[in-house]
Amino acid sequence: MKPREQIPAPSTASGMTLVEVMVAMGLGAMVLAFVAVLFVSSLSNFAGLGNYAALTGQSRYSLDAMSREIRECTQLLGLQTNGTTRWLLLTNAYQGTTIRYAWDVATGTVTCEKPGQPAQVCLTGCDDWQFSCYQRTPGASWRFTPTTDPKLCKVINMTWKCSRSILGRKINTETVVTSQIVLRNKP
Repeated sequence: MKPREQIPAPSTASGMTLVEVMVAMGLGAMVLAFVAVLFVSSLSNFAGLGNYAALTGQSRYSLDAMSREIRECTQLLGLQTNGTTRWLLLTNAYQGTTIRYAWDVATGTVTCEKPGQPAQVCLTGCDDWQFSCYQRTPGASWRFTPTTDPKLCKVINMTWKCSRSILGRKINTETVVTSQIVLRNKP
């Protein structure tokens, strides 16, 4: 006769207790919260870098275009350095053209206006645009002498600040550009 096979006794395996489950859920929630904060912070930094690159590119392109056109001008006809709209009006007597750069505080745009052409937007998100005029002859230490008379203007010093917001807040995504441009064709 064969020996009878023995049936194994039921094991005494136990599950997790309620306290263990609560501790595991708490630790898991903290790890997920940390990952979520890290993810949102990374997205914000990435958006800031993208904004900064776009602003820098826009400012460089605008400065190149404005410098090229201003250098070709023969005279500054007029300017307004304060108020809700600041502007420069220049002429190129050799070509018989005028060009006007204007900054509108309300829209934050700098536009370029030429007769017979629609206004072109040079800069967007421009928070400030300052400019000043200087005479032809430098003074002491080879610094140019400031002037308010457009007829004496030979050098235009421009500074602007553009910014964009990330998630509704303006945080470290701004670019500041400063340049001195000489009217090369001024007689």
